[in-house]
Amino acid sequence: MPPSPETPEPVGSAGGRPRRLFVLRHAKSAWPEGVADQDRPLGARGLRDAPAAGSFLAESGAPPDLALCSPARRARRTWELAAAELAGPVPTRHDPRLYGADAADLLDVLHGVPDEVATLLLVGHNPGLEDLVLLLAGRAVGDALDRVRMKFPTSAIAVLTWSGTWPDLRPGDALLTHLAIPRGTHGSS
Repeated sequence: MPPSPETPEPVGSAGGRPRRLFVLRHAKSAWPEGVADQDRPLGARGLRDAPAAGSFLAESGAPPDLALCSPARRARRTWELAAAELAGPVPTRHDPRLYGADAADLLDVLHGVPDEVATLLLVGHNPGLEDLVLLLAGRAVGDALDRVRMKFPTSAIAVLTWSGTWPDLRPGDALLTHLAIPRGTHGSS
């Protein structure tokens, strides 16, 4: 079940504005011969799972104010299919810094998010996304942190909250409220 506005109180800078970060790993991709890594499409499972990720986001209580997406084809297509499940459009930026980024690079990207963005969606790749979640999460609800440590599979969505500003976000500041692994049905296209 998606997180609700009643999720436990975020950690981080005292007195700061509440923030929420959705970290979405692209859906399962195909590996066609002779296709550059950045141009790899989604596979059949990815085409089913990406809309399920969008359904999770739609049920989360507050859509993202902004989506930052890797320019890789599989990440862009994941977000297109997920975004189609939302009630309205979400401003989206395809940021080349997200392709191949490690956790430190991703944190630098987060530090540049405009202050008016309360809820951000980051769409990208492993191992950077998994490492970012582990870097930011100072604590977690239930076993979410242990589950991320075990595996952050394709289409996984981590939900992190804290209070403060984007430039002030530091390792351990966030509460990992949820780890979802949305899966589509085999009857979907």
